[in-house]
Amino acid sequence: MATNEELQLITERIKYLRDILDLSQTEMAEKAGLSLSDYQNYESGKCELPISAIYAIAAAMNVDATELLTGEAPRMKDYTVTRKGQGIDVERYEGYAFEALAHNFVGRDKEPMLVTLAPSDEKAKLVTHGGQEFNYVLEGKVGVVIGSKTLILEAGDSIYFDPRIPHGQFAIDAEAKFLTIIDK
Repeated sequence: MATNEELQLITERIKYLRDILDLSQTEMAEKAGLSLSDYQNYESGKCELPISAIYAIAAAMNVDATELLTGEAPRMKDYTVTRKGQGIDVERYEGYAFEALAHNFVGRDKEPMLVTLAPSDEKAKLVTHGGQEFNYVLEGKVGVVIGSKTLILEAGDSIYFDPRIPHGQFAIDAEAKFLTIIDK
């Protein structure tokens, strides 16, 4: 799980880049499609910074999300290899552990991530974002909430959907893992 220190570094990078771009918080929130209060809470670190907000803010700043997450720009143009366990950990929601798998590829239009879900008694936190999303279950059982529907997927099952519809995933019975590919 990302530490408070890691979150602070991300929020400092966001503020630093916003200042360089000479944008007010209001202008930045508008460009990122966020409410001003949400943006202010994210930039100050007062509340969790969802992965969707990181990508929206990065797009509004015309930088790769990797720069916000790590402080470094992607470098590879022809291909990139991410060895097992060597992706960038992105943990923005309790119970969700994201591992970015193509963070070092310049100009990517897809974001493949390995997601590990911890079992929980709480309902899936619903989120929305642009693009399209594909989930492929690798281990365990995953409940996928899309709007008012809940679908149960097992290892080998997949789903492709419009992520502008409020959605969320949750582990059933035990830890579960799935590959997600988000078209930005």
